[in-house]
Amino acid sequence: MNGRREFLKTSALLSGAALVNSLPFQAAYAAAGNDQIKVAVVGCGGRGTGAAFDALNSGVNMKIVALCDAFRDNLDRAYSSLKERFPEKVDVADSRKYVGFEGYKSAIADADVVILATSPGFRPIHFEEAVRQGKHVFMEKPVAVDIPGVRKVLAAAQIAKQKKLNVVVGLQRRYQTNYREAIKRIQDGAIGDVVAGQVYWNSGGVWVRPRQPQQTEMEYQMRNWYYFNWLCGDHIVEQHVHQLDVANWIKGSYPVSIQGTGSRAHRTAKEYGEIYDNFSIEMTYADGSVIFSQCAHFEGAANRVDETFQGTKGRTYLSANGQAVLYDWKGNEIYKHNPKGNPNPYQQEHKELFEAIAKGEYKFDNAEYGAYSTLTGIIGRLACYTGKVIKWNKALESNISLMPDRFAWDANPKVLPDANGFYPVAVPGVNTEKYIES
Repeated sequence: MNGRREFLKTSALLSGAALVNSLPFQAAYAAAGNDQIKVAVVGCGGRGTGAAFDALNSGVNMKIVALCDAFRDNLDRAYSSLKERFPEKVDVADSRKYVGFEGYKSAIADADVVILATSPGFRPIHFEEAVRQGKHVFMEKPVAVDIPGVRKVLAAAQIAKQKKLNVVVGLQRRYQTNYREAIKRIQDGAIGDVVAGQVYWNSGGVWVRPRQPQQTEMEYQMRNWYYFNWLCGDHIVEQHVHQLDVANWIKGSYPVSIQGTGSRAHRTAKEYGEIYDNFSIEMTYADGSVIFSQCAHFEGAANRVDETFQGTKGRTYLSANGQAVLYDWKGNEIYKHNPKGNPNPYQQEHKELFEAIAKGEYKFDNAEYGAYSTLTGIIGRLACYTGKVIKWNKALESNISLMPDRFAWDANPKVLPDANGFYPVAVPGVNTEKYIES
């Protein structure tokens, strides 16, 4: 954990101090009487629209007042869906519909609470701006795609704490009853010291959006953001971050080193950009325990999305489908969770956030663990891309940014296709300086 403390110290020195010095303290918003909480949605794709639905269903007096997206069609689709279902709670004039790369600043200014749900590469700058403006935040996972982005999030997180701004990150297992109940018992010692574990997200992969003739390279990559690391971080970061977060939650710490293998074995067509289709990593923690992680996008192969852990006195099985069972080493059940009637965790995270804001309470500072679990995935990606054992503390020093030099439709991202339309893909042991400083 020394590395974690040093990282926070470094992050504050890098950017947090400057942010503090430029800002007055702003007290947490409290809704009183008939006051409505004003909400802006930045990122109006499927996840942003879903998060907005969950917020509007939170039972708190609130309304959506601003929408922002890089693409007008995403914004219009979200507005129509939200307005149809919640006509009285969606009050977004045309002047508060922001399209393009810079509209997030104005959308944030219109609101008390901001939902950040763009592709993950934009999360650090959007979160930093929301904190600068003194707004409460719900932001989707992961919270960054590279290590400089993680540092930016951690620095802003420290300011959010000082300002007493509630921040919830969409790692919804933290708000899921079976995980909460089981992990509380594990941390109370029900299965002894956790010495090993296995976490999985194996599935068939996600959508592809064909290239259109009129698209610039920037638009094509943003429409297909899942396949480009500056936007997604690869699926070990974007998707598998849930299981990595559960591992860190159970351990109460973060890995000191990560090693692993991965490849682009089956999804090799040009439309899959630069990402891998499988990763297997070993995360070693300071106490010597090792947790194995596996994630893959193999169509037609067996799916698995769950977690198992072994302790000195027993073991546990956890799943997002509501299961949670603890056993002793004789096979006797110590605890079994009843999944019936449990609240939807996507809904629960918004319910708890907006209830706290409405009461003027400061209760949530999820940004820090969200950033560290995101970092776990990033280091796992780097270990597999390079074929090297990556030390946590060494990785924290990286200044390699994946982000474009400027955001504009005529600007080029850093990774471009060759003459045949194929993007460069990492080969372990080759050009490792592209990914991590030696």
